[in-house]
Amino acid sequence: MSMRLRQTFQAAALTAALTGCHGSADTPAIAARGRYLGIGVFSAGSLWSRLAVRPPANPAAATTADDEHVIVVVDSQTGEIRECGDYSGVCTSFNPWTRVIAADQTAPVKLTKRAADLSHEAGSGGSQAR
Repeated sequence: MSMRLRQTFQAAALTAALTGCHGSADTPAIAARGRYLGIGVFSAGSLWSRLAVRPPANPAAATTADDEHVIVVVDSQTGEIRECGDYSGVCTSFNPWTRVIAADQTAPVKLTKRAADLSHEAGSGGSQAR
């Protein structure tokens, strides 16, 4: 797992834990800002294109290989963390307390290749397209 992705998951877990806590009466309501709060926008790493998700029905539609960025948000009501591709719209979810997103898209996600495989291919000169 890349350092950036690991940091994202750590930030997501911390945010989920803190979001699950009920604030005191003097804590301002988050709902005034909207339900979903931005965690950040990150470059889509090489593993993002390897998510084992259903291909789009329309052959012209973007896939995870086309995504340049991953947008990460937290649902302030449930604590669910979502990571979504900027072009494909494919989202994964991180929330051990609920199953509101498709079962094949919950963390840990399934990959068609592992980071070690990609590193080995890059190191041996075997460059393969995403």
